[in-house]
Amino acid sequence: MTSALALVRSQPSQYAVAAVAGRKYLLAPRDLLTVPRLNDVAVGDVLELDNVHELGSREYTLRGAPHLSPDVVKITATVVEHTKGQMEFIVKKKRRKGYKKTIQHKQTYTRLRVGPFEFPQ
Repeated sequence: MTSALALVRSQPSQYAVAAVAGRKYLLAPRDLLTVPRLNDVAVGDVLELDNVHELGSREYTLRGAPHLSPDVVKITATVVEHTKGQMEFIVKKKRRKGYKKTIQHKQTYTRLRVGPFEFPQ
């Protein structure tokens, strides 16, 4: 595994597949990631993404079963902002009954800036 990790590390650009808030995302360093609202974090907090499923580059891939251990790769993400999506309109209607109702809402999101991938070894 250490030789495979050295091959991935030697490549000019890497990617990772990590789970954030229960969903898997394809990440690269310095990406801006939008996830469903994380209520227990504040703007400026640094999160450690320890649930990494795959680490790779253009020519090599390192997969975990089901995820890689935290001593292989360390990925951090900084909370940039809490925001809302665009206004969504949901229309409910009953045919021939004169009933029509419009519901409006905005979905809440948290935006994360992915930091550089660190290889502790």
